[in-house]
Amino acid sequence: MNNPNKSGSDLDPNLRARLLKESKNPFRGLRRAVWIALFGSAALGFLIMFTNIIAGDKVSINDLAIQTSALLILGFILFKDRNKQNDD
Repeated sequence: MNNPNKSGSDLDPNLRARLLKESKNPFRGLRRAVWIALFGSAALGFLIMFTNIIAGDKVSINDLAIQTSALLILGFILFKDRNKQNDD
C-alpha cells in the first residue's frame, strides 16, 4: 500500500509546493481580483462625490457615508488579504 504523505512521490516538488499553498488559501487570485475591482469602484465613486462637493453640488451625507465606508472596508480587506513575506 502506498503512503500518500511519502516524500519520495512522483509529484514535482515545485508543483507540490504550489498545490499546498493553494490548498491553504484557495481561489486567492480570483478573490484578489474581485477585491481590487470593488475597491476601484468605491474609490471612483468617492472621487466623483468629492468633485461634486468641490464644485458646489449637493451630495447627500448618507451617500457620502456609504461611499466612504465602502472605501475603508474594501481597503482593509485588501490589506488583510495581501501576501505575507514569511509564508510558513
